[in-house]
Formats: sequence, C-alpha cells, structure tokens
Amino acid sequence: MSETTSVQTSVGRLTVTTQGSGSPALLWHSLFVDERSWERAAAQLVRDRRLILVTGPGHGSSGDPGHRYDLRQCARAAGEVLDALGVTEPVDWVGNAWGGHVGLRFAADHPRRVRSLVTVGTPVQALDASGRAQTRVLLLAHRVLGPAGFIADTVIETLLSPQTRASDPEAVALVRRSFVEADPRLLRNAVVSISLHREDLSDLLPRITVPSLMITGRQHGGWSPDQAVAAAAAMPAARAATVEDAAYLVPLEQPDAVVGLVRDFWASIQVEAPEAQR
Repeated sequence: MSETTSVQTSVGRLTVTTQGSGSPALLWHSLFVDERSWERAAAQLVRDRRLILVTGPGHGSSGDPGHRYDLRQCARAAGEVLDALGVTEPVDWVGNAWGGHVGLRFAADHPRRVRSLVTVGTPVQALDASGRAQTRVLLLAHRVLGPAGFIADTVIETLLSPQTRASDPEAVALVRRSFVEADPRLLRNAVVSISLHREDLSDLLPRITVPSLMITGRQHGGWSPDQAVAAAAAMPAARAATVEDAAYLVPLEQPDAVVGLVRDFWASIQVEAPEAQR
C-alpha cells in the first residue's frame, strides 16, 4: 500500500510517497526525472524497508522555494520530511545522481540520521567547463522552446545508455514524460541550482563515516568506475560497484542489478554491526 502526502520544506512543498513497513529507507531521484524513476527498483526494495520516496523541488508535482537553492538546503528539506513523517530512527539513504548528492550532504551534516548511504551515478566533482557550457545551451533552448522533441532527446541520450535506448521503450517513455510534464520554470531553476552551480563534494567524503556504497553505470559519461572507486577509498567505510549497460539512471535501466547490490550491502551492515560493537 502506498500513501502520498505533501510536506512544506525549506525548498518548497515536496511530494512524498511512502510504501511498505519496517526500517525506513529514503529514496531521492535524479534531475530531469521524478519519483517514477524508482518504480522498478522500489517494487522489490519495498519488501525490505519502509520506502520514503521524495520528489525533489521543481520535479513532478513538487514546488520550489521561488529562488535558487543548494544541496545543503535540500538536505535540510530531507530532514524536514522525516520530521513531518515522525521518522526518528536513522534511515538507509538511496540516491540517484542528484539524490546521491543530497545524500552525501545529509550524511555529512546529519550523521546521526543516516544508517547507511547508497549513491547511484553520483559524481562528486563539480561540472567542468565543458559540462557547464552544454548545460547553459540546454537551458537556453529550453527557455525558448520548452521541452521540444530534440531537447527531450538530448536529455534521454545523456541519462540512458545506448542499450537502454535501443531495447527499453518504457524507460525511454518514462524519462520523456517526466521531462515534458515538469513545470518548465521550476525545472530550469533546479538545473541551475543543482547542476550548474553544484559544489565539489570531494572534501565531504572523509567526513562521511556511515557505511556507504557508490554505484555507477558503465556508460555514465561523468562518473567512471575508477572515479567511483577513488571516491569510495576517500571515505572511512565505503565500497564501489559498477553496473553494466547503464548510464545515469541505473535504478531504472538495471533495477535487478541495483536491488541485488543494495540488498547485499544492507545485509553486510547487519553482519558487521555486532562485530563493530565488540
């Protein structure tokens, strides 16, 4: 059974969907898509956890604060969501791209509220000059033309691997719908706030002491397996994993692989915890 509510936060009114029962896991999606990008993975993870799916500002039916915002404010909003739901125990955070960025910030700023952290397709470095230039062109085209076909195609080509685009029309359609249905002004504000102005998160990594798993897709253009391994090595209790035939939206493209990695990771925490307490 699923329940959807709306929570007023520091980054606007956010739509929040809860499913299942048990220990809480908070899921936050990537830019350009919404909570629907979790459907395939959530259908399996709900057997293990009470899932809290946050729809980020400027996406889906969520609002935004009416001004620029940053990852620290998004992390604060996540805490406000948990408070509104009465969640006081630490959560297992699972974030895709943007959701992973918020998770890194949340784990660094509010370590007692996080039991474990999974980032999926989440580069820790800021956009480079080429990435910023491409993003500005996309924003300008979107401002002038809205979610026109070729602009949506560019987003799809970036977020999904060639294999997914060729063999998974449902995934392609979901990304297109999420992009086209989003409020254009709010979506652009999210992209400027979170992508164009994203801070370099490398300095946060040594501060994140909770057990962590950094997953990336083999075809992710901005976050290679080697980069994920190096980032995990900079964290006190982290590991990395790579999923084949996936780019940014790994939970949508390869849900079984992601669910397997997450479940194994969660199980390993349960095994390691008693040893750590000795």
